[in-house]
Amino acid sequence: MVRLILAAPAGVSVSSAGKKPEKGKRGYATIAGTVFRDPGFAFPGASIVLQPDTAGGTSVKVKRMKAVSDNRGEFAFRVPAAPMRYQLIASAQGYVAEERTVTISGEERQDIYFTLKAGKEGSQ
Repeated sequence: MVRLILAAPAGVSVSSAGKKPEKGKRGYATIAGTVFRDPGFAFPGASIVLQPDTAGGTSVKVKRMKAVSDNRGEFAFRVPAAPMRYQLIASAQGYVAEERTVTISGEERQDIYFTLKAGKEGSQ
């Protein structure tokens, strides 16, 4: 009886890179960024809301999400990699809210920056 054993040479890894995701499984995109306060300092504790931009049409069902910026003013959302537009709103008590629109077209990362200025608007 003859046994055939196949092994990859040392230093060679077997990867599934370049393969399509399994049926029913989708990849993800990342929408991340930083919130600053005027004159350019990181803004920890700012509220960021992400919601589908219905004016651009929706290709997948996505719920509204909320995040709070960390000590460096950073935040991140993980969303489906389907083509879609999102609306992001950054706000904080005593600062004027800012809004941005982001378009996702696949497995990618989009970086967004906000600079909040002191004003009369409160947080949302």
